[in-house]
Amino acid sequence: MTSPRARALALTVAATATALVLAGCGDDDPKNTASDPGSSDDATSSPADGAPTSEPSQAESSGVPETVTVPIYFVGDGPDGPVLFREFRAVEADNPMAEALALLAAGDALDRDYRTPFPDGASFKDDASYDESILVNLADDTATTRPQGMSTAEAKVSVQALVYTLQGIVQNRSPVSVHFDGRPTTLLGIDTSGGVKAAPELDVLNLVSVTTPEEGRTVSGSFTASGVASSFEATVPWEIRQGDQVVKEGFATAEGWLEKLYPWETEVDVSDLAPGEYTFVALTDDPSGGEGRGPSEDSKTIIVG
Repeated sequence: MTSPRARALALTVAATATALVLAGCGDDDPKNTASDPGSSDDATSSPADGAPTSEPSQAESSGVPETVTVPIYFVGDGPDGPVLFREFRAVEADNPMAEALALLAAGDALDRDYRTPFPDGASFKDDASYDESILVNLADDTATTRPQGMSTAEAKVSVQALVYTLQGIVQNRSPVSVHFDGRPTTLLGIDTSGGVKAAPELDVLNLVSVTTPEEGRTVSGSFTASGVASSFEATVPWEIRQGDQVVKEGFATAEGWLEKLYPWETEVDVSDLAPGEYTFVALTDDPSGGEGRGPSEDSKTIIVG
């Protein structure tokens, strides 16, 4: 049964999403949503980076559940190790936090490059709540300790996946606490009893992210590519690859490049490509010419029709 608090949250999400103004690096959402937490320390400020919005749906009387679109942060690999990548996903509106947590724990990402930050078998109860802080309950103790082979740095990034996801859903930078069996507990060995705050974007997020095209999208003629990035001089190179071969390339210009991730958008012409499967890749610019750690990148499979 859906709790009154969860239902109230869902109604608030659906009612306010279209009224919120895009802020920070969050206006890359193709559904024109508000944005989820960025690096601001102001807990009451408008969060950055993409937030819940109402999805077109049948009326409740039809028996088809209403949905909202929420950001979910999975773990992937960056040049220096694990970082967070975001996917926008439609979930049932009656309890969006529970739905998002289930996807996060299962690693049910559309992009095969992303994965869950939690060990196999870890799960959350469906009674996550939000008042002055965000509280989530573990269903078992699987994720309380850090798995063998996981570094402290990776554990901290993994906990941030939970923090960024939940703060994005509730549209507030409230700290996140994790409980088990009615008491505060650790998550992957990280103490959460005092509430875990969102780390600065540039510390935990991949430095470039693709919002559109979505993974597996069919395109023809041309399409709009968009996302967020923190890239040298705001230059966001992109490539279309077929296997290891680059068949098309160009660049987008982001709205900024220091301090956080900024939106970028560009039109990509694929009218001269033969039908088939390709990979669209957005990268950060590498001023070292390959002498440094290399660019960050995010890729999406596309089907040229």
